[in-house]
Amino acid sequence: MGTKNRRMDIDLKLTEGMNADEEDFILERLMTHNAATFGPSNRRELAVPLHDGDGNLIGGLTGYTGRGWLYISMLYVPDELRGQGLGARMLDMAEVEAKARGAIGAYIDTMNPEALKLYLKQGYTEIGTLKGLEGGHSVTWLQKRF
Repeated sequence: MGTKNRRMDIDLKLTEGMNADEEDFILERLMTHNAATFGPSNRRELAVPLHDGDGNLIGGLTGYTGRGWLYISMLYVPDELRGQGLGARMLDMAEVEAKARGAIGAYIDTMNPEALKLYLKQGYTEIGTLKGLEGGHSVTWLQKRF
């Protein structure tokens, strides 16, 4: 009998989390498995940092392109700078770069109703919502085809 079907004694326990090295270990294994199963992802990081006049990081956009899509993982504009179009400009910059990398679209999620309005205004469409989070909140997933 091969090792794939052999049962092993496994000790499972629930913890509050793992350290960064342990998370990296699991991520590396998952990425290797996914590449073998689905082919290479061609993942490339992407960021649009937002700095103040003194050069201090105060916000920005982070994400990556992979498998032909842009995934925006974080977009943050400080409260005092909202309403000036910075979020839209960062999205535009990320999308232009993603298109140059061959991406056919972008996706993002949010629980913030104001951010949802921005994404819809920028041409994103809702593809799913998880309602009933604590406090009456929901998460909305959105996509935009280029």
